Amino acid sequence: MNKIIIAVDGHSACGKSTMAKYLAKSIKYNYIDSGAMYRAVSLYCLQNAFFQGDNLDLLALREHIDAIRISFRFNEVTGRSDTCLNGENVEKQIRSMEVADKVSPVAAVGFVREAMVRQQQEMGKNKGIVMDGRDIGTVVFPDAELKIFVTARPEIRAQRRLDELIAKGEKASFEAVLENLKKRDFIDSTRKDGPLRKAADAVLLDNSDITIAAQNKWLMELFRQASAG
Repeated sequence: MNKIIIAVDGHSACGKSTMAKYLAKSIKYNYIDSGAMYRAVSLYCLQNAFFQGDNLDLLALREHIDAIRISFRFNEVTGRSDTCLNGENVEKQIRSMEVADKVSPVAAVGFVREAMVRQQQEMGKNKGIVMDGRDIGTVVFPDAELKIFVTARPEIRAQRRLDELIAKGEKASFEAVLENLKKRDFIDSTRKDGPLRKAADAVLLDNSDITIAAQNKWLMELFRQASAG
């Protein structure tokens, strides 16, 4: 089988990261969470007081953007990769609602996307990766051999995200999570640079009502077909 690039795009909390992690582990590919990279930049902005309420200091962020390096470190306990911001493990911090509320405005900034795309493309030079995000199949790797676009109904996605937060011991309401997802969908889909959209050659999956087992079986069949050529 040929070593390929697999791009998984889709809406927030549609399960694309879970899908991508499963696939990468099953086929022994490297998994890269591009959304975590934008969350890490958002955390950096919060840590450095670049946000005043909802207003982001773009001049300050532009001055710092080249100093923001995102990497992934394998966690032997979880069997997954943790996100590192300039060498520091920030996996737990970037999953908070505080960061989630700021990530879409940060990810909509053109020079931020350019910087992250450069880092992502460097990670994919040798292929053999599964990367998920919003614009992987359209901007980062438009020539990826396999592209998947995932979606699910907003209420389904909100419940999934709420369950994740509760499992991590965080407090949140269904209404707040749903509102956050709707806001992120709007910003992600209407931003100027790298908007969320399905690539023309991507395979569409609405996993609102599909079981994990059925989804995994479908994924492996897609991979076998894409890597056979």
